[in-house]
Amino acid sequence: MSLRSFGLDERTYQYLLDHIPDEPEILARLREETSRDSHANMQIAPEQGLFMALLAKLMGARRYLEVGVFTGYSSLATALALREDGEVVALDNSHEWTGVARRYWSEAGVGEKIRLYLDEADRSLETLLVHEERANDFDLAFIDADKGNYPVYWEYCLELVRPGGLILVDNVLRYGRVADPDWDGDPTTEAIRAFNDKAAADDRVELVMLPVADGLTLARKR
Repeated sequence: MSLRSFGLDERTYQYLLDHIPDEPEILARLREETSRDSHANMQIAPEQGLFMALLAKLMGARRYLEVGVFTGYSSLATALALREDGEVVALDNSHEWTGVARRYWSEAGVGEKIRLYLDEADRSLETLLVHEERANDFDLAFIDADKGNYPVYWEYCLELVRPGGLILVDNVLRYGRVADPDWDGDPTTEAIRAFNDKAAADDRVELVMLPVADGLTLARKR
C-alpha cells in the first residue's frame, strides 16, 4: 500500500519528486518490474526509499534488519546506503518474490552484504535472537510484513536493535483508514490500530509517526 505518499494531490506530489534526488536507475528498474506483479501495491514509495537510505547514512549504520522483503526495494535502497562493511539481514517466506530481489541485489553489487532467511519471520527472528545471540546487534530495523504479527515483530526487534538504534514500521496510517470509522471491523485496519496503540504506549522507545507513504513510525530504542 506504499506506492506513493498519500494526502498529496498529483501536482504537489510531482513537485515533491522534482525536488528530491532522482531514483537510482537500478531501483527504478526494480520498481518497473514489480509494477507488473498483482501485489505491486506492497512496494514502498520512492521517497520512502530515499528517506530510509538517508537515515542509514546519518546513523552510520552497519547492520540492518528487514522483516518483509517482497521484491527487495527497501533492502536494496538501504544496502546501497550502508557503510562499506555493512550487513543486511532480510527475512521473508516467498521464494518467488525474493528471487526477484536476489537478481537486483546481485546486479547492484550488494548481494554479498545481504543474508536472506527464507522462513516464517517469527522463526527467523527467534533464530537470530536465541541461536545466533544477536541481541542489541542491529543499528536499524524495518518492519513491513503481515500486519497481524506486527506486535510479535516489534518485540523481537526491540531485543535485536541496540540502544539508540531505530525501528521503522510501515503502513501505520493505512491511507487514513486507521482514523476512518467506515473501516471498523476490517482485520488489517484493526491490527494496525492495535499495534499503533501498543507502540505509542511503549516507554522503551522514543517515537514519532510520519505521513510518509501510507504512514511510517520511527522508534528510537532507549
